Amino acid sequence: MLKVGLTGGIGSGKSEVSRRLSAKGAMVIDADKIAREVVEPGTEGLARVVAVFGAGVLREDGALDREKLGSIVFADSEKLASLNAIVHPLVGARVAELQGRAGEGTVVVYDVPLLAENKLAPMYDVVIVVDASDEVRLARLAEMRGMREQDARARIAAQATREDRLAVADIVIVNEGSLEELDARVDEVWAELATRA
Repeated sequence: MLKVGLTGGIGSGKSEVSRRLSAKGAMVIDADKIAREVVEPGTEGLARVVAVFGAGVLREDGALDREKLGSIVFADSEKLASLNAIVHPLVGARVAELQGRAGEGTVVVYDVPLLAENKLAPMYDVVIVVDASDEVRLARLAEMRGMREQDARARIAAQATREDRLAVADIVIVNEGSLEELDARVDEVWAELATRA
């Protein structure tokens, strides 16, 4: 099994690369997706969140109100630590379960947005960074997500710098061109990963 950490700043196209690697045969483990799954209605995770933060963090349909919870925890580092203490072990257990299903020659891609920020590079055999200039990322965030420039700049500023991400990269996928160019680069990277696996 080859463990690949995949990261990239917001608007870099990391999700596009993740989808393409999955289509090639990689087992993709998306940490953000799992973090959402472990607090879905009816889960032990959601029950623990409500026990700590109260029923006010639920929407009318019983699902977690992420924006409301975010406004609580991102304003208070102790509350954020409490949330992480609930969610991180559940995510870790789910990741271990998925990883246990991987065969010997499997390329397992861990989609980890904050890989550089959390200094997680040593956990992986290979780290892939999807890279694009801030200008390209700002344009994508405005065009594809409808973000205001000020909000997009704030999100970019809150993440690791390009330099910090590139410093942990074993493989860089520059994603500033067409989807055809991205496909060609992902083909090259997949060939390299398959060889290493």
